[in-house]
Amino acid sequence: MSATAVPRTVPPTMVPPAEALPDVLPNDRFNARGMPVRELRDDLRRIPNARNAVAVVMTLLQSYGVVIAAAVINTWWGYVIAFFLMARGHVCLNILGHEAAHRLLFSNRRLNDGVGRFMSYSSYTAMLAYRRAHFAHHRDEMGPDEPDLSLYAGYPIPKDSWHRKLRRDLTGVSAYKNLKVLFSAARHGKSEALMIVGLHAGLIALAIAFQRPWAYVVWLASWSTLWKFSNRLRAIAEHGGMKRSRDRRETTHIIRQSLLARYWMVPYHTGWHLAHHADMGVPWTNLPRLHDELVATGWITPELEYPSYRAFWKACSSGQAGAKSEQATGTSFLAFDD
Repeated sequence: MSATAVPRTVPPTMVPPAEALPDVLPNDRFNARGMPVRELRDDLRRIPNARNAVAVVMTLLQSYGVVIAAAVINTWWGYVIAFFLMARGHVCLNILGHEAAHRLLFSNRRLNDGVGRFMSYSSYTAMLAYRRAHFAHHRDEMGPDEPDLSLYAGYPIPKDSWHRKLRRDLTGVSAYKNLKVLFSAARHGKSEALMIVGLHAGLIALAIAFQRPWAYVVWLASWSTLWKFSNRLRAIAEHGGMKRSRDRRETTHIIRQSLLARYWMVPYHTGWHLAHHADMGVPWTNLPRLHDELVATGWITPELEYPSYRAFWKACSSGQAGAKSEQATGTSFLAFDD
């Protein structure tokens, strides 16, 4: 009696197949890893100081301006509107803080770090600690020193696990864990933690002094729920389920950018994330151009692109075996090392 062959189950993966990764680099414009060379690199790396100044002002209007407007109106519906709009406000604060962490916000280093720290601290992020952790992320994505490996690992995951993670974000559980780290760091005298606590104590004092405590409640509540939810969705869309590799097409996803996504979740061209990892010295303004250049070379192919964020999230929550990362909340930015 002949033995019946038992088919082997291939684990689902988010990593693109080898046939979708054409070997077309290096060439006269890019090195083997997709980084531009010579004149193209110098052109793409120019920091747009004036445009970034406008972006900073617009972000402050989108965040502080929205909450101040709600405080002036001082009605329940004004605070509800501000709560939802601040979801984007915190996204913008963090993205420009990220740009400053890369020293790409302003060409003047002191101005870059001063503005970047204010933007980051406003959204409870320690920019200098984040810079150290984030550069480790860029040096070796998914490697042993990857600060957010537990956040990205194991996708695709079962839908119940995916929904459980998102519920923790939407209900403030993830934010509570982050804030515990923040206050613990402040109690131990970590300078950035003390600055963040000091800034927000000042904001609370202003809200109380003007008899508008709900203004700060809206600020904190939106960060603790809507922003944490949005941040996980964005982070997983960047690196969820990818692997350690010298080929960044195997470490970073490509997702087609829609106007709605660009407004709420990935403003300032954050969604062109493979371009950002190909050359982290390129300011946000030139990421679409770098992406288009890489498409023109044939290094980025249509097979690598998800048609929408919704399509990606559906793919990342269709696995059958969950990862051991249920407690991952993306807390590397709160590693307050002095």
